[in-house]
Amino acid sequence: MPTPNRGRVLRSVRVAAAAAAIALLTTVSACGSSDPTATAPASSAPAGKVVVGSFAFPESEILGEIYAQALTAKGIQVETKFNIGPRQQTIPALRDGSINLIPEYNGNLLAFYNPKYTERTTADVDKALDTAVTADKLRVLDSAKAEDKDAYVVTKKTADDNQLSTIGDLSKIVPFKLGSNPQFGELGYGIPGLKGVYGVGTKAKEVTFVPIEDFGGPDTVKALVDNSVQVADIYTTSPALVANNLVVLGDPENMISSQNVIPLVADSVYTDQLGEILNKVSAALTTEDLIALRDRVEGKEKASANAAAKEWLTQKGLL
Repeated sequence: MPTPNRGRVLRSVRVAAAAAAIALLTTVSACGSSDPTATAPASSAPAGKVVVGSFAFPESEILGEIYAQALTAKGIQVETKFNIGPRQQTIPALRDGSINLIPEYNGNLLAFYNPKYTERTTADVDKALDTAVTADKLRVLDSAKAEDKDAYVVTKKTADDNQLSTIGDLSKIVPFKLGSNPQFGELGYGIPGLKGVYGVGTKAKEVTFVPIEDFGGPDTVKALVDNSVQVADIYTTSPALVANNLVVLGDPENMISSQNVIPLVADSVYTDQLGEILNKVSAALTTEDLIALRDRVEGKEKASANAAAKEWLTQKGLL
């Protein structure tokens, strides 16, 4: 049965649709993009404000707090957006202005831009980064001495009994078991590097790889302390190194790329004052500091990242 006012309703619908289409076109034009599917940046920072971000793990939040508090103390307006996620999220956030500054790790950041990079030392990695990040209108400042990277670790007893100080010295204790995350068996600084760079494990059954899923966490540490494995891959800022009196073996061949903490900042907010403040922070920050900071936040004390950062900055005379 026909609807009595159907013609009037259809005309009203057409008018409304046309108005909506015009509004949509106006909105797209206002974005200033030639791509009608492009979206506007998500909440760019107001002029004069620096938005500090972090990755989604405690150490990064601590570093973000250090940066934010150091800048605030010198009169720079700061906002924080922590626990964002991996680089697949943080780099786009830097590009669109959602954040303007984040504590980074130079080797992994370079790998994001160039997965086949060959630089290994801090100086070489930083030099390559200077160029790599410019495409995104970003810049890196000075690297800290502090590094958070993979390391070949043994107990102090194993080191003392066998006079181990470097990765190459592991040839003295073959055969041995090495515990690490499953990917370590294929990484260039993992089992292949151990063989190719240091000549350890080139013969059958010299090195038995034991995959452990927690990426240098409690299970890996327990396996090492219990002697279930004699060597383990544990990150250099793990509080477990001090708590369990573990020894990080030296890497004189730079098989493992540098992973220095480094500020990554957007050109849009960079000033000489900001650079000077953050470079002073980097000059004061050591790996031992990171271990202590992580231990305060992640250990028994359960201090807040905010409090731990403030006390560190105060001790270093940066507040």
